[in-house]
Amino acid sequence: MQIILQPLKKKYTPEEYLALEEKAEFRSEYHDGEIIPMTGGSINHNRITGNLYAYIKYQIRGNNKEAFASDLRVWMNRYKRYVYPDVFVIQGTPTLHENRTDTITNPRLIIEVLSKSTQQYDHTEKFRYYRSIPDFQEYLLINQYEISVEHYIKTGEKEWILREYENMEEVIKLSSIDVEITLNDIYEGVDFHLEQKAEEKAELMGEYENE
Repeated sequence: MQIILQPLKKKYTPEEYLALEEKAEFRSEYHDGEIIPMTGGSINHNRITGNLYAYIKYQIRGNNKEAFASDLRVWMNRYKRYVYPDVFVIQGTPTLHENRTDTITNPRLIIEVLSKSTQQYDHTEKFRYYRSIPDFQEYLLINQYEISVEHYIKTGEKEWILREYENMEEVIKLSSIDVEITLNDIYEGVDFHLEQKAEEKAELMGEYENE
């Protein structure tokens, strides 16, 4: 998930945030009174998110589970937060927050694709907020800049274990939704040199303009 971690100064109620969000051109998250604008994702971010959503959606069809992409919000009542996970999966019927069809409260698996601006937040505070959700069982963090996946699995009350993956052939077992996925599936079509190429092109354009 990519957001700008510079909140607007005014404190907003959840109702004010939702009213603004319905009219806004760009999405924002709500963090206990603060509205946090979100930025657009990179090409690799979108490729990874698309790969995960398409693969998981196909694998869980007919199994009383449903996958959602980043257009739907998740509400965490304990911490008063509305957020947009990159991909999440529920089991059974969506539990709607205040009967809103754009906000769900029962994600079982949550996946975030890390960006430079939010990777620390996704690892720490956001993970803590997610853990307040009773249905939440698994958390997958995908690095978009190199081959690296972190997989957190709930093993008991306030107990989680971490598994790390750095090999494209490795298989990740998503036990909460009974799906196996390889890093090849996750990173299909991803160009890890894309950002470097863009920077080099920008430098060349700058040199050309200065001539």
